[in-house]
Amino acid sequence: MSILTAQNLSKAFGPVDIFEELTFAIPRRARIAIVGPNGVGKTTLLRILAGVDEPTRGSVHRARGLSMGYLPQEAVTLREGTLWSYCLMAFEGLLSQADELKSLEREMQDPNCPPEVLQRYGSVLSRFEHGGGYTYTHRIQQTLAGLGFAETDYQRPLTQLSGGQRTRAVLARLLLDEPDLLLLDEPSNHLDIAAVEWLEAWLRDWNGAVVIVSHDRYFLDQTASQVWEMTPALEVYRGNYTAYLTQREARYTRRLAEFEAQTEYIEKQEDYIRRFLGTQNNNQARGRQRRLERLLADSRLSAPKANIRPMRLRLSLAGRSGDLVLRSYDLQVGYQDEGRPLFHAPDLVLKRGECVAVIGPNGAGKTTFLKTILSQIPPYAGRIVLGASLKVGYFAQAHEGLDPRLTLMEEINRAAPSMLPAEARSYLAKYGFTGDEVFAKVQTLSGGERGRLALAKLALTDANLLLLDEPTNHLDLPTQEVLQNALADYPGTILLVTHDRYLIDALASQIWEMDPSASALKVFTGTYSEYKLAQTSPVQPAPEEAPAAEELSAAPVEAQTPARKTLSRNQRQQMQKKLGALEAQIHALEAESALHEAQLANPPADPRKTAHLAENYNRLRAELEPLLAEWERLATTLQEDQP
Repeated sequence: MSILTAQNLSKAFGPVDIFEELTFAIPRRARIAIVGPNGVGKTTLLRILAGVDEPTRGSVHRARGLSMGYLPQEAVTLREGTLWSYCLMAFEGLLSQADELKSLEREMQDPNCPPEVLQRYGSVLSRFEHGGGYTYTHRIQQTLAGLGFAETDYQRPLTQLSGGQRTRAVLARLLLDEPDLLLLDEPSNHLDIAAVEWLEAWLRDWNGAVVIVSHDRYFLDQTASQVWEMTPALEVYRGNYTAYLTQREARYTRRLAEFEAQTEYIEKQEDYIRRFLGTQNNNQARGRQRRLERLLADSRLSAPKANIRPMRLRLSLAGRSGDLVLRSYDLQVGYQDEGRPLFHAPDLVLKRGECVAVIGPNGAGKTTFLKTILSQIPPYAGRIVLGASLKVGYFAQAHEGLDPRLTLMEEINRAAPSMLPAEARSYLAKYGFTGDEVFAKVQTLSGGERGRLALAKLALTDANLLLLDEPTNHLDLPTQEVLQNALADYPGTILLVTHDRYLIDALASQIWEMDPSASALKVFTGTYSEYKLAQTSPVQPAPEEAPAAEELSAAPVEAQTPARKTLSRNQRQQMQKKLGALEAQIHALEAESALHEAQLANPPADPRKTAHLAENYNRLRAELEPLLAEWERLATTLQEDQP
């Protein structure tokens, strides 16, 4: 049975409808990701489910005794106390039992202690042990460490924590509370890769249900088993984020084919009616006209909407660089006035056409490294040599290259002074800025809008070496997909600093990992998936010695050999077609099942009607099981066959 159901849920702010008529159910141990462009209502929906906001229309039914935990996206205000005392509040019941045990122990020291006290002590002690009375402090330590807090933070007052730390504190408290349903809005914000991976492992082992709104595609791949796309209608997809992308394309292709087939049928019928109405075939034409009118009234299909593309990004380069793009010698990165470097690096080599991902925890020196390459900060020791014919484009994490006092038009004119006003407006429209938005001040833009503007300026540089510092920060998922595709098609060289593991896995041919514990940068040659696999292997391969600069200048850059596919193109098309048909069946059965669940949550007075509802519900669930098993088999086969 479901723990939460919603019927005909709608939300409007004034005359603007955010979403309308959403009906769904959340089963036990669900792993649901809600995706969609910014502004479609994902956060609003979470707030309604959490009971923070009320719907304009419709209703939410929660199972009796359901406990919920909600993590808001924005920073929260916490009351007085320390981080440790705040987390201890999750175990108030155990703390109360501990106090009672101490009180009973004092009574038991009396030789005339009545036997009822001993019995009470045994009962309370049993509940205390089974509730984790001897392990809760260890759980708090594990949770805080997993989310990136140091032991020195445990006794810090909550009022001294930054906005990101307060959000992490709330997340820690929610995980310690272990509610039946977690509602998480951007939980990976303010977490580095190690903390996000810890959270992924925690959610995999947890028995409760979770609904996640996140822009972290790799996180959704690791945690979600179902994706709800808000368009603002609700489209349901089975599997993780990667499976959702495949199904979304297949579903769009199928719906487009159905729409085109129906349109062709309508045109043929209309042509027949025009030619034969009033002739000797008048009766047949009249019959076709009646059938066509019923179809148009009851079953007319609308054209499916193509996947939302909030910007059209194309990265080109003005000229080709030399084969050797970057090389370092005895490099140490840091600030001279600090007295010691942030890290030292082996002799690094970056060749034309490569994409290197620089990863590591916050504060390890990733941005400082990029600024050292740009000569904005001198090396602490050693040197960096850049190759010939380089034109560098830099995307700054905090968008320092944007002047908050200027308008969007003025910012574009700074990058392209010769561009006419009409051309600048047309260019900005490709990045989602239309109408009077082009005259808005940069300081009024949201984080995602600033990111799109910075990308628009970057595309005008025609650079052949891109230094990108967290380029997907604040971008919604459709925009991230556009950026990833543009970078994949980019013929130049990329040095990428990011926490976005999905982007790293799609693009990187080298991983440069910063290890603060050793104050060192480690080089791994291969993709992110290979890097993760190597981490779990008992024996690590020895790194290859970097070739000499003279060899690099003459050595051609070898193209990567794509993985061999086991399915033919026709087999993949047939499987995707079958997958699309299964999705349609599953979606219809799940919608009908959800409606029955909602009715059973408030059963009719007639017990026969209730029994009939329960019988139909069980039948629907029985029909779903083999369809879901077949869907999972096909989806797994297609995913494993990806190049």
